[in-house]
Amino acid sequence: MPASSSPLRRLWRYTRPYRAHVILATVWSVLNKAMDIAPPFLIGIAIDVVVRREGSFLAGTGITDPRMQLVALAGLTLAVWALESLFEYLAKVAWRNLAQTIQHELRVDTYAKLQELDVEFFERRTTGDLIAVLNDDVNQLERFLDVGANEVIQMATTVVLIGAAFFAIAPGVAWLAFLPIPLIAGGSFRFQRTIEPRYAAVREEAASISALLSTNLGGIATIKAFTAEAREVERIAAASDAYRRANRSAITLSSAFSPLIRIAILVGFTATLVWGGFLALDGRLNVGLYSVMVFLTQRLLWPLTRLGETFDLYQRAMASTRRILDIVDTTIDLPDGELPVTRADAMSPIRFEHVSFAYVPGFRVLDDLHLTVEPGSTTAFVGPTGSGKTTIVKLLLRFYDPDDGAVTLAGTDLRDVRRGDLRRQIALVGQDVYLFGGTVRDNIAYGVPDASRRDIENAARAAEAHEFITELPDGYDTVVGERGQKLSGGQRQRLSIARALLTDAPIMILDEATSAVDNETEAAIQRSLRAVAHRRTMIVIAHRLSTIRHADAIHVLVDGRIVESGRHEELVAAGGAYAQLWRVQTGEGASIDPRRG
Repeated sequence: MPASSSPLRRLWRYTRPYRAHVILATVWSVLNKAMDIAPPFLIGIAIDVVVRREGSFLAGTGITDPRMQLVALAGLTLAVWALESLFEYLAKVAWRNLAQTIQHELRVDTYAKLQELDVEFFERRTTGDLIAVLNDDVNQLERFLDVGANEVIQMATTVVLIGAAFFAIAPGVAWLAFLPIPLIAGGSFRFQRTIEPRYAAVREEAASISALLSTNLGGIATIKAFTAEAREVERIAAASDAYRRANRSAITLSSAFSPLIRIAILVGFTATLVWGGFLALDGRLNVGLYSVMVFLTQRLLWPLTRLGETFDLYQRAMASTRRILDIVDTTIDLPDGELPVTRADAMSPIRFEHVSFAYVPGFRVLDDLHLTVEPGSTTAFVGPTGSGKTTIVKLLLRFYDPDDGAVTLAGTDLRDVRRGDLRRQIALVGQDVYLFGGTVRDNIAYGVPDASRRDIENAARAAEAHEFITELPDGYDTVVGERGQKLSGGQRQRLSIARALLTDAPIMILDEATSAVDNETEAAIQRSLRAVAHRRTMIVIAHRLSTIRHADAIHVLVDGRIVESGRHEELVAAGGAYAQLWRVQTGEGASIDPRRG
């Protein structure tokens, strides 16, 4: 269903598996309301008994003694109140459990869909905004399903049942009670159309606050280092004030709705009271029925005073529903392929066949890139920042597809293979190491959750991490903190390398993998990596050229093009861009722009 359609229709479509639960909850709500509006009838019958005695309505059932009629009426009242309490309990349990179930399923489905979406989607949306959708927006919908849906159904039940009773009892007076309803309904729909964009703005401002808070809490060390606390408080205050102003705009309108409805209700109630009273005084309307009508008019119209609150809750929920289902219904721009990728496939040549790519149209990051990565070899890419090195990795992992050309593995275009199979054959050690808030052991075993203790420790030794891990307070069971904040940059990077080695993937990508370690640790890691390199295809991206001296092939990228290729010794001897970079890093020459090479 298109995103432009009603969010309620989209939600109804989504809740198809729970339709039986919705129907059952609705039945309990209807029965609860039916029992709730029964007392006015009982009061009218009681008045009828007192006034007409043996000629009362109840006398027609065979109970002629007025006292016994009242006793029977008392028993009926007890039964009605007991049923009302029972149905209220069942309705609340049904709606609340349904709300919790849909909340749970919707949050999980939305998160699952987020994980399927392309990397480009996350580059357009902030983390805080997505967290707001998964948390606050889902909770907002849950609040409506918990309370608002039941109120809407009971309101509709009240109108139908009391309307039927009114027109059965005194059709000449019934229209007076219903006189305000068209006005209330028309005003409600106009209110809905007017307030909808205001609540959409409220949700957007809430997402902005969430995004800013997420960013600031993640960068709290930087804020403190630059003594920017006061400035950041001002930014949060400005965002919070924008949220307050957006809410104020909605509150101004929603607060005026209930008083206006109450005035319309007053018209219907007083009209019924006066006109029905005239008919009773003239003897054209039974006193008991008149009492029923007065009480029912109040029962019919007074709940409508909550219509503003219900609509308010509804509009907030629909604004949230639209944001949630917009994610659930997001199309995937990079469709998954159908061909499997085996380990044998992964130990085949990787070819970039005249690949061009741009994140922004007109600004190519890779320009007609043509190269082959031989299986079992170590291939390195060097070049200035922005030359396209990391983009090569993203294309290989199929985070993006080339604009022109193709990336192939074992002769098959990566567009045609299953992304999950492909990525399981690749171990990535990124420049920005991400550790999860668990133990050291959990983080190393993230790619192989059932790995043995021995395998985990062997991977840690290969990454030169075992020694520092054993010195931690709880060794491999030490909790690393959120994003690994309890560890140094070098320690986090070594755990990341251990995590990649444990997967035993046939393709290993090292994107500045040793940039945060000291020279001695780097040398040790390089020795370990060389020991396992013969069983893997290694792709290395490095600014520090010492890390790639032993690579089988080194490609120098400038402006998305390969300007030099060869082994370390050959490139140094050639005296080109690579040689100039080497001299700069070894202190043998001044800084030279490699673009001149």
